[in-house]
Amino acid sequence: MMEFTFNAFYTLIAAVIVLLLGRFLVNKIDFLKRYNIPEPVAGGLVAAIVSLFVHNIWGLSISTSSALQTSFMLIFFASIGLSANFAKLREGGIGLVIFLVCVASFIVVQNFVGIGLATLLGIDPLIGLIAGSITLTGGHGTAGAWGEILEVQHGIQGALALGMASATFGLIIGGIIGGPLAKMLINRHQLAISRTNKQIADRDSTLNADTDSTEFTQFEYPHQVRLITADNAITTLGMFAACLAFAEFMTGFSKGTWFELPTFVWTLAGGVILRNFLEGIFKVEIFDRAIDVFGNASLSLYLAMALLSLKLWLLSDLAGPLVIILGAQTLTMALYAAFVTFRVMGKDYDAAVLAAGHCGFGMGATPTAVANMQAITNMYGPSHKAFLIVPLCGAFFVDLINATVIQLILKFFA
Repeated sequence: MMEFTFNAFYTLIAAVIVLLLGRFLVNKIDFLKRYNIPEPVAGGLVAAIVSLFVHNIWGLSISTSSALQTSFMLIFFASIGLSANFAKLREGGIGLVIFLVCVASFIVVQNFVGIGLATLLGIDPLIGLIAGSITLTGGHGTAGAWGEILEVQHGIQGALALGMASATFGLIIGGIIGGPLAKMLINRHQLAISRTNKQIADRDSTLNADTDSTEFTQFEYPHQVRLITADNAITTLGMFAACLAFAEFMTGFSKGTWFELPTFVWTLAGGVILRNFLEGIFKVEIFDRAIDVFGNASLSLYLAMALLSLKLWLLSDLAGPLVIILGAQTLTMALYAAFVTFRVMGKDYDAAVLAAGHCGFGMGATPTAVANMQAITNMYGPSHKAFLIVPLCGAFFVDLINATVIQLILKFFA
């Protein structure tokens, strides 16, 4: 097999092409628009399928710049941290706590399903853990970290490859089931009326110049016009750079210690610290509009690159039992989001958007969750509560809870 590696420039060009393709497909294909499939997912899946055919016919494979993809992911998480002032955390209130309990409970359910089915199918229960919260709630980064540990310390051969394939499956499914599930809940309970294309275009063309407007929530309207200046952009880029530098330092400093955390968690934490430090002590004005623009652009590019780099032929190599487990996990996620998340969070429009977000990071990653919610709110209207709760919960608290649960399970099996 021959493999071509795209450098950062070609990777960026390819990601932009994928995004433009996704936008075109969503606008032209009624099915994609009706079921609220995010644009990066639509374009990325087409690119991944084309890559699969090229691989099977000519034996060619393309690798993209992982450093660039990681950078956009970190910028996205930094934008969440820079948007999370303490006033917003207080505003989340009891809703944030309830959603966190709901999500934490699902992590346990997810691992119970994976380990239980693996045991019934006669394979190592830890393979069920790989097809559980390690890869589905944790994503590719967690899959890579734990895959190496499972191979070296627990003797699970091919754990890393299985983890990557499972995380790939989850990333795709998380971006596919969230929108249709929320749409079904909204229509069944008559929670909102979908907007026409003209209404959406009119809203997006409206200049948003007021950072305190009740019609503005971070990431909620990715296509809406924002008023920013060159000075705002430069200052904001400086804050992003500070967050990434802090994350790089803390990742190295904490390695091997009890407070070791993934780099993206340190990036988010750096954003929270920097924002509240500047606002609370030095009374510096934070340019939320600029943060929003850079955050949304990074989110779209990250998703496009992640899907562009998928190697779908890895899924074809999965053993039958693993396919069964992943299928069961998909059904479990959909049922839990519909009958637990939606009901616990109040059975209203916000709860439906939260259910879509839960599908995103419960099967894939926080960026997928945000993309799912953007697809819904673009069609039905704002959900400030969902866009306040999901990024904070999915990007920060969930990874800490997931790591704790995985550690406890591994200690039990050890």
